[in-house]
Amino acid sequence: MAEVKRKRNESFEALFRRFQDKIRQSGKILQAKKIRFHAPLLNKNRRRKSAIEKSRRTNLREYLIKVGKLKEEKPTFRR
Repeated sequence: MAEVKRKRNESFEALFRRFQDKIRQSGKILQAKKIRFHAPLLNKNRRRKSAIEKSRRTNLREYLIKVGKLKEEKPTFRR
C-alpha cells in the first residue's frame, strides 16, 4: 500500500491528490481491475461434471415444456 505523510501546512486535498498519484503510479488500481472478474481454471473433472449437469438441466427443461408442465418462454431481445 502506498504511504503518504502530510507535509507541513498541506491541505487535505493536496495530500489526497498526492496519495492518488502514488497509487496510480504503482499500478495497484489497474491490477485490481484486471483480476476483478478472473475465474480460476477448473480441472477436467469439474468441467466435465458441470457440462453433464448443464445437459441434464436442459434435457429436463425441454421434457417439461414438451409435456406441458412448463410454459415455453418467448425469447426476449433486450439491450
